[in-house]
Amino acid sequence: MNLLEPIVADVESIKALRHDIHAHPETNFEEHRTSNLIAETLASWGIPVHRGLGRTGVVGIIKSGGSARSVGLRADIDALPITEHNAFAHASTHRGKMHACGHDGHTAMLLAAARYLSRHRDFDGTVYLIFQPAEEGGGGAREMMRDGLFGLFPMEAIFGAHNWPGLEAGQFALTAGPAFASTNEFKITIRGKGAHAAMPFNGIDPVPAACQIVLALQTVVTRNTRAIDPAVISVTTIRAGETTNVIPESCEIQGTVRTFSVEVLDLIERRMRRIAEATCEAFDAACVFEFKRNYPPTINHRRETEFVRGVLRDFAGADKVHEFEPTMGAEDFSFYLREKPGCYFVIGNGDGGHRPGGHAGGPCMLHNPSYDFNDELIAIGGSMWVRLAQAWLGAPPGA
Repeated sequence: MNLLEPIVADVESIKALRHDIHAHPETNFEEHRTSNLIAETLASWGIPVHRGLGRTGVVGIIKSGGSARSVGLRADIDALPITEHNAFAHASTHRGKMHACGHDGHTAMLLAAARYLSRHRDFDGTVYLIFQPAEEGGGGAREMMRDGLFGLFPMEAIFGAHNWPGLEAGQFALTAGPAFASTNEFKITIRGKGAHAAMPFNGIDPVPAACQIVLALQTVVTRNTRAIDPAVISVTTIRAGETTNVIPESCEIQGTVRTFSVEVLDLIERRMRRIAEATCEAFDAACVFEFKRNYPPTINHRRETEFVRGVLRDFAGADKVHEFEPTMGAEDFSFYLREKPGCYFVIGNGDGGHRPGGHAGGPCMLHNPSYDFNDELIAIGGSMWVRLAQAWLGAPPGA
């Protein structure tokens, strides 16, 4: 592992920042304290800062030499609405909010790189440090772009990384093409006619229609999409009725759809709508079909992915760099990749053995109340970001 000694020497101070952020988690677009801490820290290192993109986003700008080359490195900064179960010293002080996905660690890794780059300036070009809010459902990437991220900071490419529990610390995984799925929500409201449950012929029961719809939706994946096109339709909530002797007026079905391509998503939405509306018609019920597209699929650009693969092999060793198995989880880095070349990859967070005394008994998995970021990654991730930025800015354009 080709760690940078100045970053290793700074680990304790960066770790303290990470623990501070972990202890004071803030959720979507409310990351005011976190944003202030990041901006003040960057400014204290002599790094110019731009604030306000995506409401609470922060961009640090580090220039060196005379080259017009540029690259963007992104870390997300928001927490999740989860009550932490850990009781160690840096556990959340805000009940109902927790850094259960490691965004505090992503921030720490990028800050470690920022401090090194600001001190040494051993590159030729510009590094944009993007500290993004609201990844967890708020679409902070999209909002920063709407506020002019790429116009104000014309980077050639953008890169991001996520910690990955279960993968050994110091190991990496990436893949060209689809890496994370799109995330979408649907709600189907079936409107019938209420009646006494002992005299159902006087009403229109929405529940049987809902049952038929739930079963039929599963045929969309098994009979309408190609077997080589991964897709998931999950019905997660069904709400109807208030008591046992009344046929309800309506029934509501909700759930999620995940795909790796927009074309498959278009097909699924079209078929779901047809099934819901036609089934309701067959039961003499009315149908309101709603489909909300949240994050598009995260599709890595091949050239940039192979560039990252080469950097990681030089940095960590070829045996530490693996092919990433695409996941049906979602990531709003996808918005950036629709506008700019880039790659989103993962860095191992280990199996949870790093957690200090006082951690809860649950697994150290993402979105789990027993999770904690592995501070061993600060030096690894910080050094990795520096090596990646140096390599990008030092390579011939388009190489």
